[in-house]
Amino acid sequence: MTVDAGTAADPVLERKPQSRVWKKFRSHKSAVLGGILVAFFVAIAVLAPVLPVPDPTATDWASVRKAPSAAHLFGTDEIGRDVLSRMIWGARASLLAGVVSVLIAVSLGVPLGIVAGYFGGWIDAVISRCTEALLAAPFLILAIALAAFLGPSLTNAMIAIGISATPLFVRLARGQVLSVAAEDYVDSARAIGLPTRKILSRYILPNILPPILVQATLTIATAIIAEASLSFLGLGQQPPSPSWGSMLNTAKNFLNQAPWMALWPGISIFLVVLGFNLLGDGLRDALDPHER
Repeated sequence: MTVDAGTAADPVLERKPQSRVWKKFRSHKSAVLGGILVAFFVAIAVLAPVLPVPDPTATDWASVRKAPSAAHLFGTDEIGRDVLSRMIWGARASLLAGVVSVLIAVSLGVPLGIVAGYFGGWIDAVISRCTEALLAAPFLILAIALAAFLGPSLTNAMIAIGISATPLFVRLARGQVLSVAAEDYVDSARAIGLPTRKILSRYILPNILPPILVQATLTIATAIIAEASLSFLGLGQQPPSPSWGSMLNTAKNFLNQAPWMALWPGISIFLVVLGFNLLGDGLRDALDPHER
């Protein structure tokens, strides 16, 4: 009896309806809070050019280190620049670094993980050993080393963070592929002679996307912290362009005279990282096929 691929347990048919996933997500109150926080910071970053705030690089020597007031809601920094304006424009750098870095990691790591998990053999051995070698180095240390090698700039910082996060997605994708490839519907697809390309695109990739999406959301939070760390060390966004990390680097010299210079970027980093972590936890629960 010939096995028809259409009668195999198609993963697309097995997925939960979108309405059920959305309902589960909405019932996760902390995830909704995380989504609101993320949406708030994304809106600020996108609308920065049209918001009624001063030029983030404009100096005012008559307003050096002024406390928060009606004229400057978040105060001013060491050369009279408006902290609120720099916070808003700094959000663009931090969110851009987080998203682009993760896109680099996903675009490099997922294909390698799929190849390693599906084909196995010496290909799997080579990719796995290289991945383990990179994982042996702490994430932030590796990112700092790569950023220092490439040179200080936001673009190079994003590349360094993306490469440093790639092994995580290689390992995740490989593990998911090994699990999915053992399912009956994949065996059925092989039995009727479907090309490898179709098996990977129709049966393997759709089933490994949910955990990858969750991990990507969580990794954005890690990438934002890494970008702030690199900028703090002078390896990320370069002055006078604003970045939360570089603002903290400057503020450390004025903690007694102008504590607001460190307060606002610190709170912003905390809130946006919290938002992505809560959002990732909610997506994990909503996309889990074993949760009812």
